[in-house]
Amino acid sequence: MRACIHEEIARILREGGSAALATVIGTKGSTPGKAAMKMLVRADGTSLGTVGGGGLEAHVIGRCLDALRSERPQRLEIDLNDVESAEAGSLCGGRIELFIEPITMPNVIVFGAGHVARAVCAVAVPAGFRCVVVDDRPELLTEERFPLAARRLVAPWREALAQLDPAGAFVLVMTQSHQEDLAVLRELAALGAAPRHVGMIGSRAKALRMREMLAAAGVAEEFLARIKTPVGLDIGALDAGEIAVAVVAELISLRRQTPRAPS
Repeated sequence: MRACIHEEIARILREGGSAALATVIGTKGSTPGKAAMKMLVRADGTSLGTVGGGGLEAHVIGRCLDALRSERPQRLEIDLNDVESAEAGSLCGGRIELFIEPITMPNVIVFGAGHVARAVCAVAVPAGFRCVVVDDRPELLTEERFPLAARRLVAPWREALAQLDPAGAFVLVMTQSHQEDLAVLRELAALGAAPRHVGMIGSRAKALRMREMLAAAGVAEEFLARIKTPVGLDIGALDAGEIAVAVVAELISLRRQTPRAPS
């Protein structure tokens, strides 16, 4: 079973999903779960493996989903006098201690395959993000330039978005021109998905002009409020490598929900 769980974890991370792993780390008295038993809970609430079954398992699945939402591990001790065992139809009477570990690799969708995008991908993947890079220029979007990308999608913006699910993803817009950036944002808004964050490279003047143009095109204020420009933390970054560090640092801050200094 452990091999099956590890294989499923690898598949989930490869495909950009998420899960939480619950492991029994201690027991007292009579318990259905024993030390080292494991259960993997997927984001949709389905599970693989067991930590004892019944009411205990239903409770643990709920806590696993909580850990997924917060992306923070949990250690919990459950008194089985308070949890019915559906299998036994009675109370077990012991206590069980578990460690819940969220297994996540948030998606970062990068529109554009220029120098900054290349540097962002090189920094983001070791920092625990899964990068998907989109561009309509095959000569730039190559395995050699983006060896760490989980997916390299060569297609026009509209066609690319039809193949992607930006909901809950970190979206970075850094194409070759303002016009292309605008096209990406319009297509993204029309899709109706809700990215976790939309960052666009550029100046404050560009941000203001883009917002005006998007609003004039009928883009909802709710979507406009998601756009962060200039993208990245304000650390005085100048070249592509420094900008990439600032961008990924901001993604980490958003992921971990830490306060960000005003920029």
